[in-house]
Amino acid sequence: MAHDRFRLAAAFPRPASRPGRPGYTAATPIQAQSLPPILEGRDLLAQAPTGSGKTAAFGLGLLQRLDPAESRCQALVLCPTRELADQVGRQLRRLATGIPNLKLSVLTGGMALEPQIASLEAHDPQVVVGTPGRVQELARKRVLHLGVVRTLVLDEADRMLDMGFEEPVREIANRCHGQRQTLLFSATFPDAIRELARQLLRDPVEVSVEGGESAPDIEQRFFDVDPQFRQKAVAGLLLRYRPESAVVFCNTRKDVDEVAGSLRQFGFSALALHGDMEQRDRDEVLLQLANRSCNVLVASDVAARGLDVEDLAAVVNYELPTDVDAYRHRIGRTGRAGRRGLALSLVAGRENARAGMIAAAQDLSLLLLIRCRRSIPYTFTWSPYPYKKNIYIDTKTIQLIIITIA
Repeated sequence: MAHDRFRLAAAFPRPASRPGRPGYTAATPIQAQSLPPILEGRDLLAQAPTGSGKTAAFGLGLLQRLDPAESRCQALVLCPTRELADQVGRQLRRLATGIPNLKLSVLTGGMALEPQIASLEAHDPQVVVGTPGRVQELARKRVLHLGVVRTLVLDEADRMLDMGFEEPVREIANRCHGQRQTLLFSATFPDAIRELARQLLRDPVEVSVEGGESAPDIEQRFFDVDPQFRQKAVAGLLLRYRPESAVVFCNTRKDVDEVAGSLRQFGFSALALHGDMEQRDRDEVLLQLANRSCNVLVASDVAARGLDVEDLAAVVNYELPTDVDAYRHRIGRTGRAGRRGLALSLVAGRENARAGMIAAAQDLSLLLLIRCRRSIPYTFTWSPYPYKKNIYIDTKTIQLIIITIA
């Protein structure tokens, strides 16, 4: 069933005012498993990794239940970040091209509040996509009316809980219609998610596409480096593998700015993305990455949630995250839509335990931890970047591995 033909005509038998069909011909595993119960009106608890096609699954379901003639909020999608909310909003608009006069509003923090209030007071949207904090605020101001919401979607619920949004999510759910359909999507199922689902969902159908044929094809490589050479090692790896586009993940905002600046000094077109930036600046950075005006984005975890870059070639971990789930979310930016991805991680001595934990969780051999110690000077003449300095490479491994830059 994982890749059955995706016959939308069968899924949506009514001919008028039905969701659009933007090029779908075959279902992804999460779509094949979740669409039938969603269309039946069942609550859903779904474990699905980033890039699995879950937005189309819940999007088609919630649009099917809409009454375009009713000018009230009928569907609400909660997302952990502004970037993910924007991405979901864009995809839902594409899916809804066949529904006339549909109003869809994206309501997130980091944007001016007054225009959002004015828009809601002028005309209620039928579909809202938003972040928990801003949706809670607008509901408390009585300008966003959730009493007739028929479909509530919690997208990337584990991240919302990690970011401290459990109380707003519960309050928002209580404001929605008591007989609503609730769809909860999460990359992981920790105890907190299980408890949230137990309280908010009614007799849910549970599906999971983790592992097996749904697993993205991502080549993962770990590099043992001296901490003082991290920034140079990132530049060296980008030169060695030459990805057309890459995201470099850092654990702190300070590192984001410093690494982006370092890469620019080395000749890369690199931009920073983190939560301290104004929304217009964040949007401009994402636009430049999408149109390839820059080829390297240096980002924090929260800022990169919902990052929508077609065919991202590589992910680089400047420093390993502290838990396996965060690592999976990071590398899930690459290797999407059946493409092969590449994940390169720098590991300093104190991070060996993290590397071991990540490897064990994915049944990877720690032999993949490539130790770069002895090196000789070498000058790249084929680099696509305007880079002219000497680079040191390790000649003791099968692959040519960059370690430091002089």
